Amino acid sequence: MRAISQAVITGLMFCLVSTQAFAENLDILMSQVFQAHEATYIGYESVEREDIPVQASVDRKYLIVDFRLHNHQPATDQLQASVHKVCMALLKDRELIQSLSDSGYDMVAVAFDRHSQFDCL
Repeated sequence: MRAISQAVITGLMFCLVSTQAFAENLDILMSQVFQAHEATYIGYESVEREDIPVQASVDRKYLIVDFRLHNHQPATDQLQASVHKVCMALLKDRELIQSLSDSGYDMVAVAFDRHSQFDCL
């Protein structure tokens, strides 16, 4: 019984440490995507759609990385380029992508305001 409890505690500690490492890696990576005068990284939010069955082929758990552009109404081309820049920074970090996948994330979205998000992967 004690060995089982020890294994459960060890497993929970590993999950906590790996989740914390994932969050720190994500924060560091995202805070380096843009120059200070271009955009500011606000943080991320994890969203899990419990109204969608686990077996469904629709994305159920996703991450939103949130930025604020300093140009409040960027041109469409600039907005697309900014989304691409964030997505490529994520895709190049294979360890982070693996960590997201291992944590059950189906998708990552990018937001530059409270009204819209752009799917990344």
